[in-house]
Amino acid sequence: MEKGIKNKQSITVEEKDTALFHGSGTLRVFATPAMISLMENTAMNSVAPFLQNDEATVGTEINIKHLSATPVGCCVTCESELIEIDGRRLVFKVKVYDNKSVAGEGTHERFIIKAKKFFEKTQLKLK
Repeated sequence: MEKGIKNKQSITVEEKDTALFHGSGTLRVFATPAMISLMENTAMNSVAPFLQNDEATVGTEINIKHLSATPVGCCVTCESELIEIDGRRLVFKVKVYDNKSVAGEGTHERFIIKAKKFFEKTQLKLK
């Protein structure tokens, strides 16, 4: 895996993506939590082909600005670029835009983990 890996994903904003639906606001516009989910998913999918069979990535930090409201029915596109690799730590530049403007941008951090070991460790919290 090397710096510079890019990915791009687009969705059409639906009711399930709105601030009203997420409970993060009262309006029928693209919610910040939905935008964050799109950013994380785009970054995650960009590096998935480079992982070993027993590896996955988990999101650990997000630092974004939601810059512009996007209505239901509008297409939004997220672009991610891997800008830093520090051992198992991956840092991505992320940007979401609609057909008129940049809706949000920032950085997202993920860690490469051993999926089985990670899951088993989390299950210990139930005991």
